[in-house]
Amino acid sequence: MTQWVENPTGGRDRGPAALARAWLEVLVAPRRFFERGVAPGDQAPGLVFAMTVVLVEVATRFALVPSAVPSIGGRPALAALFGLALATVFVAPAVLHLTGALQTVLLMGVVRDRAGTSETVQVIAYATAPCVFAGIPSPTLRLACTAYGAVLLVVGLRTVHGTSTLRAAVAGAIPAAIVFGYAFRGVAAFGEVVVWTASEVCLRVSELGAQVCLPLA
Repeated sequence: MTQWVENPTGGRDRGPAALARAWLEVLVAPRRFFERGVAPGDQAPGLVFAMTVVLVEVATRFALVPSAVPSIGGRPALAALFGLALATVFVAPAVLHLTGALQTVLLMGVVRDRAGTSETVQVIAYATAPCVFAGIPSPTLRLACTAYGAVLLVVGLRTVHGTSTLRAAVAGAIPAAIVFGYAFRGVAAFGEVVVWTASEVCLRVSELGAQVCLPLA
C-alpha cells in the first residue's frame, strides 16, 4: 500500500521509508518524480500518501490549535480522535477521487492525448506533499504550502499528461482551488496575509509582527 515507482522497469519500493522518500523527492525534484513515480492503474500508493499528509496536517492542527478540535460530549481527546479518523479515512479519499474525476473532465477540454484517470488521481495526491506543514498555526506558512502544492499540481499535470504549462494551469485551476484553496485553507491564509483596502494593499507577516503596504493610486 505504501509502494511507489522508483524505476518502472526495476520494480517498486515498499514501506514507510519509500513513502518518506517519495515525499522528499516530490518536494525537491517534482518533474523527475512525476516522470518515474506515477504508474498507470496504481492509485493505492497515492491514496496512502494523501491520507498520510492529511493525518499529519490535521493532527498538527489539533495539537497546536485546541479550538480546532470538534466538540463531542465534553471529551476533547475522543473528539480529536474522531475528527482525525473522519478526515483521514473518509474525507481525504472522497475529496481525492471526486477532485480526480473533475480534473479528468477538465483535462478532456484542453488535452487531446492524455494519461488515464488513475495517473490524474496520483498527481493530485502527490501534489499535497507540502501541506504536511499546513496545520501549523501560521497563515504565512500555510499560504506558502498551499501555493507550492498548486504549483506541484500544474507540474504533475504537465509532466504526466505531456502537455504545456499553460494548458496544465488552465485545467488544474479549479481542482487546485478546491484542494489547496479550501480543503487545506489556502484562501483563508491568503486573506490573512494579503489585506486589501480602497487605497492600499498590505502584505502582513503576523508571525514577525511585520507589514508592508503599497498604495493603489
